[in-house]
Amino acid sequence: LSKVEEEIGTLRQVLAAKERHCGELKRKLGLTPLDGLKQNLSKSWHDVQVSNAYVKTSEKLGEWNDKVTQSDFYKKTQETLSQAGQKTSAALSNVGSVISRKLGDMSSYSIRHSISMPAMRNSATFKSFEDRVGTIKSRVVGSRENSTDGLHSPSGAGDKPPQDNAPF
Repeated sequence: LSKVEEEIGTLRQVLAAKERHCGELKRKLGLTPLDGLKQNLSKSWHDVQVSNAYVKTSEKLGEWNDKVTQSDFYKKTQETLSQAGQKTSAALSNVGSVISRKLGDMSSYSIRHSISMPAMRNSATFKSFEDRVGTIKSRVVGSRENSTDGLHSPSGAGDKPPQDNAPF
């Protein structure tokens, strides 16, 4: 018994040395533990695919697939869904065209045209904005006209009155 146990110990030492040597060879060859895992998974998947249970299940599922795809119900459903898809695609295409056209139309409007639109001009927000701009304008222009302290405008216009190009 002691001689067998001694041989087992020796074999363990030899096995450990061989495993270290194998690891060094793998490292030198550029093989990583991930490569080993991939190889194990590939082999396991191959074993599953050639197993009796997998082969029989695949055959049965193939038969069921053939029966289902050949049924009238499946064919009618497939046709209906195909038509619905075509109609939906056409409708979405039309919606996209309309949106593109509307956005194109909107981009051709100028700001002055938008401001002159009655619905916008009559809104409370626009009237409030217009009143504030008018008040600010009258303060700036009024103080410039009434100024007697000899200050000149920053533009160097001198005694020329400022041009009024504002839309208000």
